[in-house]
Amino acid sequence: MATAVKKVRKIFVLDTNVLLHDYKCIHNFDEHDIIVPITALEELDRFKKGNNMINYHAREFTRELDKLSGDKLFNGGLSLGRGKGKLSIETGRVASEKLKASFPENTPDHRILSIAEHLHLNKGTTRPVILITKDINLRMKAKSLGIMAQDYHNDMVQNIEDIYESVKSNDVEDGTVISDMYESMEGVPVGRFGLSKKPTAHQYFIFRNHSRSGLGHFDPFNHVINKVEKTRTYGIDPRNAEQTFALDALSRPEVQLVALTGKAGTGKTLLALAAAIHQRKMYTQIFLARPIIPLANRDIGYLPGDVEDKIGPYMQPLFDNLSVIKQKFKQQSKEFSRIEEMQQTEKLVITPLAYIRGRSLSRVFFIVDEAQNLTPHEVKTIITRAGEGTKMVFTGDIQQIDSPYLDTKSNGLTYLADRMKGQDIFAHVHLVKGERSYLADLASNLL
Repeated sequence: MATAVKKVRKIFVLDTNVLLHDYKCIHNFDEHDIIVPITALEELDRFKKGNNMINYHAREFTRELDKLSGDKLFNGGLSLGRGKGKLSIETGRVASEKLKASFPENTPDHRILSIAEHLHLNKGTTRPVILITKDINLRMKAKSLGIMAQDYHNDMVQNIEDIYESVKSNDVEDGTVISDMYESMEGVPVGRFGLSKKPTAHQYFIFRNHSRSGLGHFDPFNHVINKVEKTRTYGIDPRNAEQTFALDALSRPEVQLVALTGKAGTGKTLLALAAAIHQRKMYTQIFLARPIIPLANRDIGYLPGDVEDKIGPYMQPLFDNLSVIKQKFKQQSKEFSRIEEMQQTEKLVITPLAYIRGRSLSRVFFIVDEAQNLTPHEVKTIITRAGEGTKMVFTGDIQQIDSPYLDTKSNGLTYLADRMKGQDIFAHVHLVKGERSYLADLASNLL
């Protein structure tokens, strides 16, 4: 008779950046016990004030903790529910001589490390103690002391290759199916294309048969593949197949959520903005926003001038994209004047992402640029505020992340593309070819 293998309950010590990354993280460790160092709570105090997403997460975690308040948090641990482990708050511990010799500075990281070390030395022989931190350097420091350390894996994407393969190239044996696709108004049954794998909702295809090719879109409602044609959109012409697909997804009313990924210069933001202006009559407002990620982790308060002067440098790339569209028309044209009027009447608003908090998002075309710098929870918070008639577009380069605690597998844009794949209101297009200039594309590929 087989005996059940008893699970070893682990002890997880959480770093501050994990609490700021996902304020509900304490509920994601199953039957294992969780330790929150008192130093992490001290650090959260520094982040509680402000309008940025990180400030929101600091406040929300404090509220989560307040729901569980009780003496047991400091004495034996408080149960997180049936089948869950216990949550404890651990006060400061004296660092070992080895830790002091290796890391003599009295920093919050080292105080958290001393708590993990204390637990490891006292309980590590019977129960594994693991430090959970998104700080790579802190993980290395912990491992140098013999302490196990891991990244926070709960919202990590495992199959990153799927992000780069959103558009499929397929050879078809019967060349007439491509002709039929372009001639039919209702589309061609998907079975005729001989696909090796069932397509996902709103997936895009490049079909080839010898010298003939065609661009197709899978309609998840009628289970057909219909043609996708290159269409000029408010002065912007798509220059390759992926840009054509992106404009198609951005223009489909049934697609309420779009993710555009790709390296710099592939036209993600430009296409989204052109599509938004082209469909302006369908929406009460167009929001173009991006998170502010100050260089060298310095707050924008260090920059001179008033609020507009401080945020100006971060918003300039968005204004540059708008200028590209305006330059497609003469200054006397109605198209040029329309954009100017939309800005003056705030029909078109370019703003930092933090500044749209509290705004109504009903019938809004909402573009979030540089979304790779958002956490999965921040992306969820933004999307869950969408009202009726709103279309949301997230753009970004998952290889160019400015946040020190995010990577290609854990950022919000990758998470969005992975979790929403197959939903009938979602489309994802990965743009490959840089179209800014030959120089820019060469530098992106070689440097």
